[in-house]
Amino acid sequence: MARLDGKIAIVTGGAQGQGAAISRGFVAEGARVVIADVADEPGKALADELGEAAAFAHHDVSSEESWTDVVALAETTFGPVNVLVNNAGILVFSSIDDMSLADYERLISINQTGTWLGMRAVVPTMKRNGGGSIVNASSVEGLGGMPTLSAYVASKWAIRGMTKAIAMECGARGIRANSVHPGMIDTGMTRVHGGDAAMEYGATKVALKRVGSPTDMVGVYTFLASDESSFVTGAEIAVDGGATATHAFGG
Repeated sequence: MARLDGKIAIVTGGAQGQGAAISRGFVAEGARVVIADVADEPGKALADELGEAAAFAHHDVSSEESWTDVVALAETTFGPVNVLVNNAGILVFSSIDDMSLADYERLISINQTGTWLGMRAVVPTMKRNGGGSIVNASSVEGLGGMPTLSAYVASKWAIRGMTKAIAMECGARGIRANSVHPGMIDTGMTRVHGGDAAMEYGATKVALKRVGSPTDMVGVYTFLASDESSFVTGAEIAVDGGATATHAFGG
């Protein structure tokens, strides 16, 4: 028996990077997956690759209406949603004095509000159908600060806190919520900010002396989505090569 047999999952940002790896991993373990993303071409291609166990939905996580539509699509295509992976997010580097309010609010609307809307959208169906697992992508920047990332850090700390609140609020109804905190992962989103040089520098800063790959994330998400983690909720799990295993003196 596969580890995710019977699971029906929505994976936001599921068309590329970590989301695509998670979507592939879930299907390989028996889940049926809605790949939810604004990136239509790679999303449709991935759904075609994965076959009948996957469907693509164009989805803007910052939109209430889009969340209503994607949950309805999942339920009509596969059945009641019992796993949500809130993976979609954007990364913007800017000093606080250079960042506009519009850019700050856009990042918050996707990373933070999008995560909150996702949880709100699936909790009713999870309550009606015996529970479920919500896995929210935070970051090592949800565990500590970093210069030029004030907006991103704000969103990722918020995700960490919201996850714990929902774990407490919904645990009695069989709904678990946990946050995952990746370090530097080699994806298009991170490579656009420095390419190979950024990857090489990042590798020097962690215990394992390498950056992560999207496939390094799959096992943790699979565990948290599965019944193997039935007594795990409100947790924060760093998948960071050891970035948070130490501390800094003076920055």
